[in-house]
Amino acid sequence: MIDDWSARQYLEFEDERTRPPRDLLAQVPLQSPRRVIDLGCGPGNSTELLIGRYPDAEVTGLDSSPDMLRQARERLPNRAFEQADLASWSPRERTDLLFANAVFQWVPDHPAVLRRLIERLPDGGVLAVQMPDNTDEPALALMREVAGKGPWASTLAAARAARDDLPKPAAYYDLLRPLCAHLDIWHTVYNHVMAGPQAIVEWFRGSALRPFLSALDDDMRGGFVADYTAQISRAYPARFDGKVLLRFPRLFIVAVR
Repeated sequence: MIDDWSARQYLEFEDERTRPPRDLLAQVPLQSPRRVIDLGCGPGNSTELLIGRYPDAEVTGLDSSPDMLRQARERLPNRAFEQADLASWSPRERTDLLFANAVFQWVPDHPAVLRRLIERLPDGGVLAVQMPDNTDEPALALMREVAGKGPWASTLAAARAARDDLPKPAAYYDLLRPLCAHLDIWHTVYNHVMAGPQAIVEWFRGSALRPFLSALDDDMRGGFVADYTAQISRAYPARFDGKVLLRFPRLFIVAVR
């Protein structure tokens, strides 16, 4: 069983995965925050960006995964990292920035959690969030399609609903704007250049494939991955140089209390 997030798998595409938090941080208007929390810090790549931007701030990373926290502590040994469940966690007083890169899509009823977190910020505090908005993309649609066929279909019935579609920007606006002095919401579509279809499969092994693979034994997991890879090969044709483009839409929110 795959019980925990794999920091090694996640970092296989570190450059590509670090670009969205870099783009999100560029839009944070704070100059000198006192306390910064990296929500869902993963292996520490986003935490490192925050430390570079705010060297005088108290920067803490939070994650639910022991393996991610282990990697983050190895990467940044002199920084604080804590294990926490974002569904119930709340910031301490005088926390100026809550930074969340690609985590809230996994949190149940995350809009309500976002609202609760904004309410805990001081005036001028910022909640900055980035989430994949790619459930309609072939890579994710094919996960659900393959999961619904073959000998693993009954086992994966729950995993097929592991991630809901994100609400529309207007829904976030109506929910969060009454609590904010300023709210900015936008989409960015990345086109990641990948070595081939297998690279796309490896990318999602570190994220969206996890609920599917963790529910299967070794034999079924191998069959599922083989079928999924074959489908990915058809959905993402090679470009002139043999590489493939992984289209990846992401939703960004910067809310100023």
